[in-house]
Amino acid sequence: MNVTIVFGGSQVSNTDGFIEEVSEEVRKDKLFALYKKYAWIPVVVICSLVGGAGFLEYQKSAKANAASARGDALIAALNQDDASIRASELALISENGGDEAPIAKLHRAGVILEQDDIAGSLAEYDSMSDGDDIYSQVAMLKAIMIRGNKMDNETRMQALDAIATPGNAFRVIAMEQKAIAYIDMGNSDKAIEIFSTLIEEADVSQALIARSKQMILALGGELAN
Repeated sequence: MNVTIVFGGSQVSNTDGFIEEVSEEVRKDKLFALYKKYAWIPVVVICSLVGGAGFLEYQKSAKANAASARGDALIAALNQDDASIRASELALISENGGDEAPIAKLHRAGVILEQDDIAGSLAEYDSMSDGDDIYSQVAMLKAIMIRGNKMDNETRMQALDAIATPGNAFRVIAMEQKAIAYIDMGNSDKAIEIFSTLIEEADVSQALIARSKQMILALGGELAN
């Protein structure tokens, strides 16, 4: 039945309004049903995000605490007065792994060398010198310095050339060692040439410049004006 209401001569049907009200209620019922059916999804998503963020923060905190503990252990080991205890604690740190392990191993090799155990020290350095990271290069340089002229000349030069490349952090140290190697081989001219280069090299310490000048004069060379 179509009911009409008259306002000032105009007829307005209330049928459309009734249909709109019913349609709106139906939409509300459907939305409510969907909400009841799928309301768990946003809850799970939110919980996952919050839980994931919390877990990541926990991991970061745990890693930071572990790194701090390893650092404290390294400092404590280095502060040991007894060389044997110091070497033993450094060995334990290096065996446990982590960023501090290669640092501990380098220090342990130095402690062993202080105890006049050259073979033991070289064994430590050699075990680290097969990589291309900063610790491997330090270990290689230390081993070359200890062996000195006991090394095969070609092997010694090849190892130093690999470190004396432009941009390498230990370039100038390797160059100085190359000059010393040339002195051991009786090639003073080549040694003077390298020492002269070191004086002009960028970022060279004043101590190394002074040593280079002394070596040039000791080898019979002349300093540039």
